[in-house]
Amino acid sequence: MAPPATGDSRGPVRVLVVDDEPQIVRALVINLKARKYEVDAAADGASALELAAARHPDVVVLDLGLPDMDGVEVIRGLRGWTRVPILVLSARQTSDEKVEALDAGADDYVTKPFGMDELLARLRAAVRRAEPVGSGDDDSVAMVETEGFTVDLVAKKVNREGRDVRLTPTEWHLLEVLVRNTGRLVSQKQLLQEVWGPSYGTETNYLRVYMAQLRRKLEADPSHPRHFVTEPGMGYRFDR
Repeated sequence: MAPPATGDSRGPVRVLVVDDEPQIVRALVINLKARKYEVDAAADGASALELAAARHPDVVVLDLGLPDMDGVEVIRGLRGWTRVPILVLSARQTSDEKVEALDAGADDYVTKPFGMDELLARLRAAVRRAEPVGSGDDDSVAMVETEGFTVDLVAKKVNREGRDVRLTPTEWHLLEVLVRNTGRLVSQKQLLQEVWGPSYGTETNYLRVYMAQLRRKLEADPSHPRHFVTEPGMGYRFDR
């Protein structure tokens, strides 16, 4: 028997599937349960928000085209209180719609029709990004301080002006990669592959959205960033 799919020491990973197409829900439930995930399912946004509050999933797979509300509203509703990874599953394929979902707080975006293997790989990557930083991390870079905020890589926390800053798992992972390479240029491809996975390399709009979010949350003047520096056409650099 295969061991349970686990995201951390708490036990099996719980997935909330939100989609109003019964055949897609059935396929996802069968495939996830076969891989030892625990699965809850909702067919509309209101039920999804209720289930998320009651069951505390480790990852959410969310369709945007729901019967009672737009999936982006569900993302915003979840982001009001949880950092759970959100993997969007949608037939909407335009860049603007993808950016809107990412900007609302989604962690990744898979377009329909989709391959089950790709979806499961992205789901595993989303769960890994949300895992706590282990005690084996390099203590020499455990804490990074700037004049405006502090990054604690071990506790996985950011503090700005005496208050904790809430980051999504993907925002945190991007910040962590940049901070661990303080003062060094990190290429767009390297960032995409380290944060989203090895199958990524050209989705630069993901980086644009998430860098903008980090700047809004941490820079004193997001339009003239001091710490999160863009090297046009090449990548990004974190400076203290």
